[in-house]
Amino acid sequence: MSKYEIRLSGSGGQGMLLSGIILAEAAIYEGKNAIQSQSYGPEARGGASKSEVIISEDEIDFPKVRSCDILLSLTQKSYNEYSPGLRKDGILILDNSVEYKESNTKIYSVPIIDTAINEIGKHFVTNIVALGALVSLTNIVSKNALEQAVLNRVPKGTEELNKKALYMGFKIGEDALKRN
Repeated sequence: MSKYEIRLSGSGGQGMLLSGIILAEAAIYEGKNAIQSQSYGPEARGGASKSEVIISEDEIDFPKVRSCDILLSLTQKSYNEYSPGLRKDGILILDNSVEYKESNTKIYSVPIIDTAINEIGKHFVTNIVALGALVSLTNIVSKNALEQAVLNRVPKGTEELNKKALYMGFKIGEDALKRN
């Protein structure tokens, strides 16, 4: 690995900003360089939002994602808006509610939102489930570094709930790898 450009997308309120911060922090724990930025559509909550992370073993000379290596989309709107920026040989990780077009990219459709709501019982851990799935599918950072970053960033008193969400994310990612 020399450099990965990652875009985490969903709707405002799904925690993509925090996800980007956590992913960048996990990379830093491993001695890599990382930078994170974000933007929201004009609607804020409910509109398409994205958090971009660049992880590199070398210096990062430009702070914005130019050609996305990995795209995570939790909503149809975010997939429609941000998928044109995914490299032809990139990795696409989608919530299984999102309809997609077949392409040359590696595509993983996983039950991120369903897992958060129906398995864990809390919609607000959707972003942590998503991070767990992303790391299982890409190994962009180690699971240990991600867990450390999650536990460092989540609100006090929610550590066990978020750890459960992370491990459920790891599992659905591993299950998707077995299917592909």
